[in-house]
Amino acid sequence: MFEGFSTRDVDGPAGKLRTLQAGSGAPLLLLHGHPQTHAMWHAVAGELARTFTVVMMDLRGYGDSARVASDAEHHAYSKREMARDAMAVMKAFGFERFQVLAHDRGARVAHRLAADHPHAVERLMLLDIAPTLAMYGTTTDAFARAYWHWFFLIQPPPLPEALIESDPVRYVRSVMGKRHAGLAAFAPAALAEYERCAQIPGTATGICEDYRASATVDLLHDRADVAACLRLPQPLRVLWGEHGTVGQCFKVLDLWRERAQDVSGMSLPCGHYIAEEAPTLLLAQAFEFFKP
Repeated sequence: MFEGFSTRDVDGPAGKLRTLQAGSGAPLLLLHGHPQTHAMWHAVAGELARTFTVVMMDLRGYGDSARVASDAEHHAYSKREMARDAMAVMKAFGFERFQVLAHDRGARVAHRLAADHPHAVERLMLLDIAPTLAMYGTTTDAFARAYWHWFFLIQPPPLPEALIESDPVRYVRSVMGKRHAGLAAFAPAALAEYERCAQIPGTATGICEDYRASATVDLLHDRADVAACLRLPQPLRVLWGEHGTVGQCFKVLDLWRERAQDVSGMSLPCGHYIAEEAPTLLLAQAFEFFKP
Protein backbone atom coordinates (compact mmCIF):
# COMPACT_ATOMS: atom_id res chain seq x y z
CA MET A 1 0.00 0.00 0.00
CA PHE A 2 2.93 2.35 0.55
CA GLU A 3 5.30 1.93 -2.37
CA GLY A 4 8.25 4.29 -2.06
CA PHE A 5 7.89 4.70 1.71
CA SER A 6 10.67 3.62 4.06
CA THR A 7 9.86 1.93 7.36
CA ARG A 8 11.70 2.87 10.54
CA ASP A 9 11.24 2.10 14.22
CA VAL A 10 11.89 5.17 16.37
CA ASP A 11 12.71 4.99 20.07
CA GLY A 12 9.98 6.96 21.78
CA PRO A 13 9.63 8.02 25.43
CA ALA A 14 8.09 4.65 26.34
CA GLY A 15 9.12 2.27 23.59
CA LYS A 16 9.24 1.53 19.87
CA LEU A 17 7.17 3.64 17.48
CA ARG A 18 6.60 2.30 13.96
CA THR A 19 6.94 4.99 11.29
CA LEU A 20 6.87 5.31 7.50
CA GLN A 21 8.35 8.21 5.57
CA ALA A 22 8.54 9.41 1.96
CA GLY A 23 8.64 12.55 -0.13
CA SER A 24 10.28 15.93 0.07
CA GLY A 25 9.17 19.41 0.96
CA ALA A 26 7.57 20.67 4.16
CA PRO A 27 7.14 17.96 6.82
CA LEU A 28 3.60 16.67 7.34
CA LEU A 29 2.77 14.25 10.17
CA LEU A 30 -0.19 11.86 9.73
CA LEU A 31 -1.88 10.36 12.82
CA HIS A 32 -4.45 7.57 12.58
CA GLY A 33 -7.62 6.68 14.49
CA HIS A 34 -9.20 3.71 16.27
CA PRO A 35 -9.10 0.76 15.73
CA GLN A 36 -6.77 1.44 12.85
CA THR A 37 -3.10 1.98 12.03
CA HIS A 38 -1.11 4.15 9.64
CA ALA A 39 -2.64 1.97 6.89
CA MET A 40 -5.73 4.20 6.94
CA TRP A 41 -3.74 6.77 4.91
CA HIS A 42 -3.05 4.42 1.98
CA ALA A 43 -5.31 6.30 -0.46
CA VAL A 44 -3.78 9.74 0.19
CA ALA A 45 -0.21 9.32 1.47
CA GLY A 46 1.38 8.78 -1.94
CA GLU A 47 -0.16 11.90 -3.44
CA LEU A 48 0.75 13.97 -0.39
CA ALA A 49 4.36 12.74 -0.66
CA ARG A 50 4.62 14.38 -4.09
CA THR A 51 4.52 17.75 -2.32
CA PHE A 52 5.36 17.12 1.33
CA THR A 53 7.73 15.02 3.39
CA VAL A 54 5.11 12.68 4.79
CA VAL A 55 5.72 10.94 8.11
CA MET A 56 3.19 8.39 9.38
CA MET A 57 3.33 6.68 12.75
CA ASP A 58 1.39 4.08 14.68
CA LEU A 59 0.19 5.50 18.00
CA ARG A 60 1.35 3.73 21.16
CA GLY A 61 -0.89 0.73 21.77
CA TYR A 62 -1.81 0.46 18.08
CA GLY A 63 -0.33 -0.99 14.90
CA ASP A 64 3.26 -2.13 15.30
CA SER A 65 4.17 0.41 17.98
CA ALA A 66 4.85 -0.51 21.59
CA ARG A 67 2.12 -1.66 23.95
CA VAL A 68 2.93 0.49 26.96
CA ALA A 69 2.29 -0.57 30.56
CA SER A 70 -0.39 1.66 32.04
CA ASP A 71 -1.04 3.09 35.50
CA ALA A 72 -4.02 3.69 37.75
CA GLU A 73 -4.49 7.28 36.53
CA HIS A 74 -4.05 6.27 32.85
CA HIS A 75 -1.25 8.82 32.37
CA ALA A 76 0.65 6.40 30.12
CA TYR A 77 -2.07 6.76 27.47
CA SER A 78 -2.87 10.41 28.02
CA LYS A 79 -2.85 12.45 24.86
CA ARG A 80 -0.05 14.46 26.47
CA GLU A 81 2.19 11.39 26.51
CA MET A 82 1.10 10.35 23.03
CA ALA A 83 1.91 13.86 21.82
CA ARG A 84 5.40 13.40 23.27
CA ASP A 85 5.69 10.30 21.08
CA ALA A 86 4.86 12.39 18.04
CA MET A 87 7.48 14.97 19.01
CA ALA A 88 10.09 12.22 19.40
CA VAL A 89 9.26 10.84 15.95
CA MET A 90 9.51 14.19 14.19
CA LYS A 91 12.75 15.06 15.99
CA ALA A 92 14.17 11.68 14.95
CA PHE A 93 13.55 12.70 11.34
CA GLY A 94 15.17 16.08 11.96
CA PHE A 95 12.00 18.20 12.04
CA GLU A 96 11.52 20.83 14.75
CA ARG A 97 8.46 22.38 13.12
CA PHE A 98 5.80 20.60 11.05
CA GLN A 99 2.15 20.40 10.02
CA VAL A 100 -0.31 17.74 11.15
CA LEU A 101 -3.16 15.83 9.49
CA ALA A 102 -4.98 13.60 11.96
CA HIS A 103 -8.11 11.49 12.25
CA ASP A 104 -10.23 10.35 15.22
CA ARG A 105 -7.97 9.31 18.15
CA GLY A 106 -4.98 10.69 16.31
CA ALA A 107 -6.79 14.02 16.02
CA ARG A 108 -7.14 14.09 19.82
CA VAL A 109 -3.41 13.52 20.07
CA ALA A 110 -2.90 16.30 17.53
CA HIS A 111 -5.04 18.69 19.59
CA ARG A 112 -2.86 18.09 22.65
CA LEU A 113 0.30 18.21 20.51
CA ALA A 114 -0.63 21.65 19.22
CA ALA A 115 -1.58 22.86 22.70
CA ASP A 116 1.52 21.57 24.49
CA HIS A 117 4.03 22.24 21.69
CA PRO A 118 2.78 25.34 19.84
CA HIS A 119 6.33 26.10 18.70
CA ALA A 120 6.43 22.80 16.80
CA VAL A 121 3.01 22.61 15.14
CA GLU A 122 2.57 25.07 12.28
CA ARG A 123 -0.90 24.04 11.05
CA LEU A 124 -3.27 21.20 11.76
CA MET A 125 -6.21 19.53 10.08
CA LEU A 126 -8.48 17.37 12.23
CA LEU A 127 -10.88 14.81 10.79
CA ASP A 128 -14.29 14.04 12.26
CA ILE A 129 -13.92 15.07 15.87
CA ALA A 130 -15.20 17.75 18.20
CA PRO A 131 -13.19 18.60 21.33
CA THR A 132 -13.13 15.67 23.76
CA LEU A 133 -14.29 17.80 26.69
CA ALA A 134 -17.34 18.97 24.77
CA MET A 135 -18.22 15.50 23.50
CA TYR A 136 -18.20 13.95 26.98
CA GLY A 137 -19.76 17.02 28.60
CA THR A 138 -22.76 17.29 26.28
CA THR A 139 -23.45 13.60 25.60
CA THR A 140 -26.92 12.87 24.27
CA ASP A 141 -28.85 9.65 23.81
CA ALA A 142 -28.13 9.72 20.07
CA PHE A 143 -24.40 10.16 20.62
CA ALA A 144 -24.22 7.45 23.29
CA ARG A 145 -26.00 4.95 21.05
CA ALA A 146 -23.79 5.69 18.03
CA TYR A 147 -20.52 5.92 20.00
CA TRP A 148 -21.28 3.10 22.43
CA HIS A 149 -17.61 2.08 22.40
CA TRP A 150 -16.69 5.36 24.16
CA PHE A 151 -18.52 4.09 27.23
CA PHE A 152 -17.72 0.39 26.86
CA LEU A 153 -13.95 0.82 26.56
CA ILE A 154 -13.63 3.01 29.67
CA GLN A 155 -15.09 0.36 31.98
CA PRO A 156 -12.62 -1.04 34.55
CA PRO A 157 -10.38 -3.90 33.47
CA PRO A 158 -10.42 -6.72 32.69
CA LEU A 159 -13.92 -6.97 31.18
CA PRO A 160 -13.54 -4.76 28.07
CA GLU A 161 -10.13 -6.28 27.31
CA ALA A 162 -11.44 -9.81 27.74
CA LEU A 163 -14.37 -9.23 25.41
CA ILE A 164 -12.16 -7.72 22.70
CA GLU A 165 -9.52 -10.43 23.04
CA SER A 166 -12.15 -13.16 22.71
CA ASP A 167 -12.46 -12.20 19.01
CA PRO A 168 -10.38 -9.17 17.95
CA VAL A 169 -11.36 -9.47 14.28
CA ARG A 170 -15.03 -9.40 15.17
CA TYR A 171 -14.43 -6.31 17.30
CA VAL A 172 -12.73 -4.46 14.42
CA ARG A 173 -15.42 -5.43 11.94
CA SER A 174 -18.23 -4.56 14.35
CA VAL A 175 -16.91 -1.12 15.26
CA MET A 176 -15.92 -0.13 11.73
CA GLY A 177 -18.58 -1.94 9.74
CA LYS A 178 -21.59 -0.47 11.49
CA ARG A 179 -20.92 3.09 10.43
CA HIS A 180 -22.28 4.86 7.37
CA ALA A 181 -20.35 3.13 4.58
CA GLY A 182 -20.01 -0.32 6.16
CA LEU A 183 -16.96 -2.48 5.51
CA ALA A 184 -17.12 -1.72 1.79
CA ALA A 185 -15.30 1.54 2.51
CA PHE A 186 -12.06 -0.27 3.37
CA ALA A 187 -9.53 -1.70 0.96
CA PRO A 188 -8.99 -5.41 1.70
CA ALA A 189 -5.28 -4.90 2.39
CA ALA A 190 -6.00 -2.10 4.86
CA LEU A 191 -8.72 -4.03 6.64
CA ALA A 192 -6.38 -7.02 6.90
CA GLU A 193 -3.81 -4.79 8.59
CA TYR A 194 -6.35 -3.52 11.13
CA GLU A 195 -7.34 -7.10 11.89
CA ARG A 196 -3.73 -8.31 12.14
CA CYS A 197 -2.75 -5.58 14.57
CA ALA A 198 -5.87 -6.03 16.69
CA GLN A 199 -4.67 -9.57 17.37
CA ILE A 200 -1.24 -8.51 18.67
CA PRO A 201 -1.09 -9.20 22.43
CA GLY A 202 -1.69 -6.04 24.42
CA THR A 203 -3.71 -4.24 21.76
CA ALA A 204 -6.98 -4.52 23.66
CA THR A 205 -5.36 -3.00 26.72
CA GLY A 206 -3.85 -0.21 24.66
CA ILE A 207 -7.21 0.63 23.10
CA CYS A 208 -9.01 0.62 26.44
CA GLU A 209 -6.35 2.71 28.13
CA ASP A 210 -6.46 5.24 25.29
CA TYR A 211 -10.18 5.72 25.92
CA ARG A 212 -9.90 5.57 29.72
CA ALA A 213 -7.35 8.36 29.54
CA SER A 214 -9.70 10.44 27.40
CA ALA A 215 -12.42 10.16 30.03
CA THR A 216 -10.11 11.03 32.95
CA VAL A 217 -6.67 12.61 32.74
CA ASP A 218 -7.22 14.10 29.29
CA LEU A 219 -10.27 15.95 30.59
CA LEU A 220 -8.17 17.39 33.42
CA HIS A 221 -5.67 18.71 30.89
CA ASP A 222 -8.45 20.15 28.73
CA ARG A 223 -10.16 21.81 31.69
CA ALA A 224 -6.84 23.38 32.69
CA ASP A 225 -6.54 24.87 29.20
CA VAL A 226 -10.06 26.26 29.38
CA ALA A 227 -9.51 27.70 32.87
CA ALA A 228 -6.35 29.42 31.64
CA CYS A 229 -8.17 30.73 28.54
CA LEU A 230 -5.66 28.95 26.30
CA ARG A 231 -6.68 28.55 22.65
CA LEU A 232 -4.69 26.94 19.89
CA PRO A 233 -2.73 29.63 18.04
CA GLN A 234 -2.24 27.65 14.83
CA PRO A 235 -4.56 27.73 11.82
CA LEU A 236 -6.97 24.83 12.28
CA ARG A 237 -9.04 23.18 9.56
CA VAL A 238 -11.74 20.75 10.74
CA LEU A 239 -13.53 18.35 8.38
CA TRP A 240 -16.32 15.99 9.31
CA GLY A 241 -18.53 13.48 7.55
CA GLU A 242 -21.98 14.65 6.55
CA HIS A 243 -23.31 11.20 7.39
CA GLY A 244 -21.32 10.78 10.58
CA THR A 245 -22.30 11.12 14.20
CA VAL A 246 -20.01 14.03 15.09
CA GLY A 247 -21.62 16.49 12.69
CA GLN A 248 -25.10 15.31 13.52
CA CYS A 249 -24.69 15.60 17.30
CA PHE A 250 -22.39 18.60 17.71
CA LYS A 251 -21.88 22.10 16.34
CA VAL A 252 -18.38 21.29 15.25
CA LEU A 253 -17.05 24.69 14.18
CA ASP A 254 -18.62 26.52 17.13
CA LEU A 255 -17.00 24.12 19.58
CA TRP A 256 -13.58 24.37 17.95
CA ARG A 257 -13.77 28.17 17.88
CA GLU A 258 -13.94 27.99 21.66
CA ARG A 259 -10.63 26.11 21.67
CA ALA A 260 -8.68 27.69 18.78
CA GLN A 261 -8.12 31.17 17.41
CA ASP A 262 -8.21 30.53 13.64
CA VAL A 263 -10.75 27.88 12.66
CA SER A 264 -12.20 26.90 9.29
CA GLY A 265 -13.89 23.76 8.08
CA MET A 266 -16.85 22.01 6.53
CA SER A 267 -18.63 18.71 6.21
CA LEU A 268 -17.83 16.32 3.37
CA PRO A 269 -20.32 13.93 1.71
CA CYS A 270 -19.14 10.79 3.50
CA GLY A 271 -19.13 9.12 6.89
CA HIS A 272 -16.54 8.95 9.67
CA TYR A 273 -13.63 7.46 7.71
CA ILE A 274 -12.91 10.45 5.48
CA ALA A 275 -9.46 9.36 4.27
CA GLU A 276 -10.86 6.08 2.99
CA GLU A 277 -14.38 7.13 1.98
CA ALA A 278 -13.52 10.43 0.29
CA PRO A 279 -9.76 10.53 -0.40
CA THR A 280 -10.03 12.84 -3.42
CA LEU A 281 -11.98 15.43 -1.45
CA LEU A 282 -9.56 15.16 1.44
CA LEU A 283 -6.57 15.66 -0.83
CA ALA A 284 -8.16 18.79 -2.29
CA GLN A 285 -8.59 20.19 1.21
CA ALA A 286 -5.07 19.23 2.23
CA PHE A 287 -3.40 20.83 -0.79
CA GLU A 288 -5.44 23.98 -0.26
CA PHE A 289 -4.73 24.24 3.47
CA PHE A 290 -1.20 22.99 4.11
CA LYS A 291 1.86 25.01 3.13
CA PRO A 292 4.32 23.13 0.84
